[in-house]
Amino acid sequence: MEFLRELVAWTAGWADSPFGAIALFAIALAESSFFPVPPDVLMIPLALSNIGQALFFAAVATVGSSVGGVLGFFIGAKGGRPLLQRFFKPDKIAMVQNQYRRHDVWAVGLAGFTPIPYKLFSISAGVFGLDLKRFIVASTLGRGGRFFLVGLTIMLFGEPVKAFLEDYFDLAVIGFSVMLIGGFVAVKLMARRFSGDESD
Repeated sequence: MEFLRELVAWTAGWADSPFGAIALFAIALAESSFFPVPPDVLMIPLALSNIGQALFFAAVATVGSSVGGVLGFFIGAKGGRPLLQRFFKPDKIAMVQNQYRRHDVWAVGLAGFTPIPYKLFSISAGVFGLDLKRFIVASTLGRGGRFFLVGLTIMLFGEPVKAFLEDYFDLAVIGFSVMLIGGFVAVKLMARRFSGDESD
């Protein structure tokens, strides 16, 4: 938990850098294939520091995340099954495969809009041979929907949110950490439910 808090704080710290937008792109790209902290952690303070550019930062996060998703896809296609088996339990892998059977690439779009670790879906999309073009469309819609919703919220309610974060930054860091852990817990619960469905 402490490590995650420090990593979240480090990520958010790029908001004070003149290279904040570049860092946002890089973190969004990395998070879609291996980095554990979601780009929202940096996008939100960047957008709050310049509310008029909130949608620009949402676009940067969307492009970075979509490119990272493609990277994850090719990692999966070129040898991702051993990687999945090393870092994820069989029930989680089976859960994701079941989601693809039910929803095809649109499972990617749903995952991109939630706190569920996106890298699990991007890598497994390559492993299970989903159509790349449709994967890119679903990925962009899912991730873009999430980031632009955040950006639009900041444009509409930016100043109150900014004031809250200035007073309760440490609490916000803890909240992001909890959301991050919650994404992994959600995967675990879904995997258990899937395993239970298979045994019925």
